[in-house]
Amino acid sequence: MKIGELAKLSGLSVHTIRYYERIGLLPYADRNRSSQRDYDASILTWIAFLGRLKTIGMPIRDMLRYAALREAGVATEAERRALLVQHRERVALHLAELQDCLLVLDTKIAGYAGLEQRIRDDDATQLQRRRQPAGARAARPR
Repeated sequence: MKIGELAKLSGLSVHTIRYYERIGLLPYADRNRSSQRDYDASILTWIAFLGRLKTIGMPIRDMLRYAALREAGVATEAERRALLVQHRERVALHLAELQDCLLVLDTKIAGYAGLEQRIRDDDATQLQRRRQPAGARAARPR
């Protein structure tokens, strides 16, 4: 497939695909008779995986390391696995932090959920105070 079709199917721009090739995240594509890039459809799986790594915050240097190891073949499987395990641990820690933040947000939101009722209660109290004679308000202990 040509680079434009790959861009459309992968969601990456043509510029990004060329950049990824240049830095080594994508293997160089074969060229057709017109010297245009001709990608195999299997590249879409690799691009999707790179997208996931990017989404979970893997630094580009680690993505490049993984890509280089992948290119080196089967002998690097243990090292690739170790790299992914290490990053998985960072993601798990970050996820736990996000869960803590989510709990704080949920607690805060729940506090605001009662805001309307507190406003109605306060308005009713204010209205009740206005209806009381001036002497009754002054005599009331606070």
